[in-house]
Amino acid sequence: MSFLNICDADQPGQVKQSLTEGAAIQAALGEKGVRFERWQANQPLTEGADQEAILAAYSDEVARLKQDNGFQTADVISLTPDHPDKAALRLKFLSEHIHSEDEVRFFVRGSGMFYLHLDNEVFVVGCEQEDLISVPAGAKHWFDMGDNPDFTCIRLFTNPEGWVAQYTEDKIADGFPRFEELSA
Repeated sequence: MSFLNICDADQPGQVKQSLTEGAAIQAALGEKGVRFERWQANQPLTEGADQEAILAAYSDEVARLKQDNGFQTADVISLTPDHPDKAALRLKFLSEHIHSEDEVRFFVRGSGMFYLHLDNEVFVVGCEQEDLISVPAGAKHWFDMGDNPDFTCIRLFTNPEGWVAQYTEDKIADGFPRFEELSA
């Protein structure tokens, strides 16, 4: 289930507000400039669909975001529990960082958690299949996919180089509950 937990940045274990209804999550994140949407495929997807089939199934939504936000490319990333670099990738994403462009992820299947460090709060967003999140350029955040990642996402970029992070060196992420604890 998708969720949003809001915590004070200095009290990671204490949830001030918790939301599970899509429209409420969308409204709360929208107030902070974060896009959150639910998408439906415009054609059925089979198990193990390739990048071309996935992008075709969500072509209307991808085209809309490209037009509205100037994204140049869209691709599909999949991580599974048997990925040989899963531990290294998890560590890379778990450190607080920013990007010079919006970070857009649409969950075709599976789940993951974005932690958005906005002002003096952290917004923990549990994303699952059919959720789109767009973290604004310059927003401090990190991502947790768990010890055994199992997801497929569409990513959109304005920069042809793709995912480029600038790490903040802040250790805030170390104090917050991880994927396994929050998804249990």
